[in-house]
Amino acid sequence: MLVAAAVCPCPPLLVPEVAAGAAPELDAARAACDEALARVVAAAPELIVVVGTGARTTFHEAGARGSFRPFGVNADVVLGTPSGAPEATLPPSLAVGAWLLTRAGWNGPVRGYEVEGGRSWPVNGEDGVNLAALADRVGLLVMGDGTACRTVKAPGYLDERAEGVDALIAAALRDRDSDGSLARLDAGLSRELKISGRDPWQILSAAWGDDHGTGELLYEDAPYGVGYFVASWT
Repeated sequence: MLVAAAVCPCPPLLVPEVAAGAAPELDAARAACDEALARVVAAAPELIVVVGTGARTTFHEAGARGSFRPFGVNADVVLGTPSGAPEATLPPSLAVGAWLLTRAGWNGPVRGYEVEGGRSWPVNGEDGVNLAALADRVGLLVMGDGTACRTVKAPGYLDERAEGVDALIAAALRDRDSDGSLARLDAGLSRELKISGRDPWQILSAAWGDDHGTGELLYEDAPYGVGYFVASWT
């Protein structure tokens, strides 16, 4: 069963080496991610699963490697214990998640779950239920960004709908999706607003199941015109 979850943004800029001179701009987001993951670790999970979008839907086992070389930095990251994997297979979202786990000092069992974006709610919901059943005590690290259309300099330029959609997402993450807003988040709208977190958040919503526990939104901002959220569900 799922005992705790951390929701974090997944821009490679979260890694200071990638951000370089702009690294201080995301210090507050990094600190919030650290706090959210500390709460997951404190819940004593038997397994942590990192969930994020990518080009396909597949598991990545401990020892899988990711790389920030495509972003101009000679740096790699490993999911859990290094295994000598010869090539980087983690998508950027899971590579950032692996970096956060290393930063948190987690050395217990871990798996990565890469999910192709734009899937239906029933499919994501089924995945959530299955992930929560992988161990008696499961923790999730859920990677994803909100809209990328909050300003004219944003990756998706300015879209007047973006701020309202991000507000809905923030409320749902704070309230553990108690009203099903994340489950109803439209795939077409998410594509238009360049939301990368829709599928991972829907997986989380289903994995959490019945209304229990507490939720807290630890960070909400839109640096670079992209909606970033950090939340804790315990």
